[in-house]
Amino acid sequence: MTVDVQTALRSPKSYELARTALEAMEAHQVWPTVRNFELWVHYVTEKEGALAIEIDRLLAAGEPITESLGEALAAQYLPAARLNGDILEAGDVLSKELQSVTAAIENAQRSSEVYGQELATATERLGAEHAGPMKEVVRTLTAATRKVQGEAAVLENRLAETTAELSRLRENLDQVRKDAMTDGLTNLANRKAVDERLDAACEQAEADGLAMTLAIIDIDHFKGFNDTWGHQIGDQVLRYVASVIGRMGAPPRLAARYGGEEFAIIFPAENGRAAMAALEEIRQEVSSRALKRRSTNEDLGTITVSAGYAERLAGESTVSLVERADAALYASKHAGRNRTTAAQPMAAVAAA
Repeated sequence: MTVDVQTALRSPKSYELARTALEAMEAHQVWPTVRNFELWVHYVTEKEGALAIEIDRLLAAGEPITESLGEALAAQYLPAARLNGDILEAGDVLSKELQSVTAAIENAQRSSEVYGQELATATERLGAEHAGPMKEVVRTLTAATRKVQGEAAVLENRLAETTAELSRLRENLDQVRKDAMTDGLTNLANRKAVDERLDAACEQAEADGLAMTLAIIDIDHFKGFNDTWGHQIGDQVLRYVASVIGRMGAPPRLAARYGGEEFAIIFPAENGRAAMAALEEIRQEVSSRALKRRSTNEDLGTITVSAGYAERLAGESTVSLVERADAALYASKHAGRNRTTAAQPMAAVAAA
């Protein structure tokens, strides 16, 4: 949030501001999620700001502020959302540094133990084999060794405590990264996770000479369904479809919400036939269920999904793979929806 909004929320008028934001959300049938509340607090606080101007334009055009549109507005206009990618990258670097430091500390502990054992053994041998002046040297060395060992024990305890703290910090960073790579509505991976994993999967497939397939899935006529039944029911539909896709996209596959009502599955080391089988199972399961409103048991009808997939070609870039999968999805839509289409092969593909 900007400083102005933070100041407003900490002022005596904060409750009034919150009520105004919630009333505006209710008036425009915006579901009161945490992200939407943040958007509308900005909207009512900074009426001359870029976010408020854009929301006013959308409202004037009759555009409903859906969950996906709210996410897009947050990514564009909210500072925290814009900084999210930078925070993730910084966290990655810090996590790697913590791993390096932890390894160095553990090595130092092992080296200290070995040194103490070897020095003690050498002291015993010298004491046994020499007499006279050499004994005095041995006594001096022994005393010094014991002092060093005592100090080393204290240091090792402190290093052990530091190592444990670093491990806890690394776990926290890993959790932050996991949260930032997860879609809040469906609990699937998000677009950033897809982009990162897809690049890695393409590189691995190229290096190993193995197949790799990308699929893109879209809920048919979702906007009309959302407009008819409301955003709350629309979100429930998104969660339901995500649960089906998530089961078929379990690791080592990656299932993700690609954006709005679009989903993606990465099939590492799997060819188009395997992807086709999984996508058809998803499509048939989704279309076989009659949906009902939980509160009233009202019949909502059925929904369907369309899908397109592309098996990566040797030397094909990530951009080209996404374009072919997207074109296959468009072909499914154009052919009547509720179907799965394979991407067309390319005559020649430029290396990434």
